[in-house]
Amino acid sequence: MTWRRWVASAGVVATIATACTASSQTVSPWPDRRTAVAASARSARTLVIGHSVRGVPIRATMRGAPNAPHVVLVVGVIHGNEQAGIPIAKALASHNPPREALLWIVKDLNPDGVAAGTRQNADRVDLNRNFPWRWRPLGAPGDLQYSGPRSLSEPEARIAHSLILRQRPRITIWFHQPLGLVDESGGSIAIERRFSRLTGLALHRLTRYPGSAAGWQNHRLPHTTAFVVELPPGKVSPPSVSRYANAVLRLTS
Repeated sequence: MTWRRWVASAGVVATIATACTASSQTVSPWPDRRTAVAASARSARTLVIGHSVRGVPIRATMRGAPNAPHVVLVVGVIHGNEQAGIPIAKALASHNPPREALLWIVKDLNPDGVAAGTRQNADRVDLNRNFPWRWRPLGAPGDLQYSGPRSLSEPEARIAHSLILRQRPRITIWFHQPLGLVDESGGSIAIERRFSRLTGLALHRLTRYPGSAAGWQNHRLPHTTAFVVELPPGKVSPPSVSRYANAVLRLTS
């Protein structure tokens, strides 16, 4: 297997692991859409797109056709104590989307928080209050919604910020817990309503907090839609994993 290291413009060093064929190929950590899956339009590629505060690799998996008109991003975890999205992300990483879609899956954006069982990252920052749109100081380190010393102060937030700006996903889904609903997050209400119908989760509008990831994307890329899916509390059953994953795949068509 061939390994190379590249420096991304976000300032992180990314190690690329290609899962396309037995003899892997190397790509830039931020591949152009036209070459992102050049080895095979229906293969999966997993790459390291950055590292957490504690140096844990953060990986993204790409599935689908490089020239697909629809790019969809799914983030399984941003709050480390809300882990029900992980099995859904894993399921999506093992299935091809429709031919018109390119699917990006970040199983875990907050590995330090997942390891510690905390909402915040290792800097004790709520990553979903650390994005630039309407960011403002909230709380102190360790507080439930501490927003950090400044916007994008955290490497995990910068990783997601760079990925979204480079890939410009038409739809981004952020999995949370435990409210069991689809949030009207400020993008296309039609897309949010369709996902609600496909999953059986009620559609509600939650409070729109400053510095949220979905709020930032909907402001920064107004022709795209980012929204929050609040999964029910506890572990997700295998049938529910399949239902949620299938809903994502249907949303890509």
